[in-house]
Amino acid sequence: MLAEHRLHPSDFILPLFICEGQGCEEPIKALPGVSRWTVDRIGAQARAAAALGIPVVALFPNTPGHLRTMGAEEALNPDNLICRAVKAVKDACPEIGVLTDVALDPYTEHGHDGLVDEAGYVLNDDTSRMLTQQALVQAEAGADIVAPSDMMDGRIGAIRAALEDAGKHNTAIMAYAAKYASAFYGPFREAVGSGGRLKGDKRTYQMDPANAAEALREVAMDIAEGADMVMVKPGLPYLDIVSAVRKRFEVPTFAYQVSGEYAMIEHMAAAGGGERDALILETLLAFKRAGASGILTYHAMDAARLIG
Repeated sequence: MLAEHRLHPSDFILPLFICEGQGCEEPIKALPGVSRWTVDRIGAQARAAAALGIPVVALFPNTPGHLRTMGAEEALNPDNLICRAVKAVKDACPEIGVLTDVALDPYTEHGHDGLVDEAGYVLNDDTSRMLTQQALVQAEAGADIVAPSDMMDGRIGAIRAALEDAGKHNTAIMAYAAKYASAFYGPFREAVGSGGRLKGDKRTYQMDPANAAEALREVAMDIAEGADMVMVKPGLPYLDIVSAVRKRFEVPTFAYQVSGEYAMIEHMAAAGGGERDALILETLLAFKRAGASGILTYHAMDAARLIG
């Protein structure tokens, strides 16, 4: 009766990984209980999420190696893996929202989120132009929300202008506005096939974990450029940032309970160090207490069942 915060299935966004093939489920070793799904099976996952009251799924492709290039050309292919998955989800479950990742790391042979020069330095403006085209391709496929996760400067304004010019007025932008260069992303990189490819690190464009005021500046820029909602990533180690963003800007503020956070809970529970269901609900409730409007979490369906 006196609880100040509550969880509801509508708080969750379920990330789903897509792979090539037919009729396949590929378990991801680093993410116990999470799999990659082929396009023909992704619709069933979306229907299961919708039946539990989860309003949105987020799609991430594991692009085959032979399609990963220095120029990330596959990102602009209207028949690429992610676009086919968007269409399959919308055909199977029209009522669920579809969020797509706008970044080049699933398509580059070097594993970075953008185009790089000969020295391996990510090129901000060239990347932003390509991200704008990528967002348009995804919107044409039926994405309801495009989510630039690359952390290039100026890309939100460019994407918003391009969507408006293309008549995609109702395509929302969820900006990864405060994305930190974190050690918690390892299992995700395995899931999308980019981990072993990464040359160097992403600290030249993702945020320094030591910085908090910078996060507020980054969020302010993305909102000014036309973001409809913003995201902080990772989640639990950055709840102070979630809280500060929500209080300062009063805009829809999402957090990503990333792969490393999920894996810690699963491995701790498997080792007998804690009760799994309680760990899931307590960590998710922490996001709500910090002010998150919603949470991207691999535990979305488990949590929705537990809430009942």
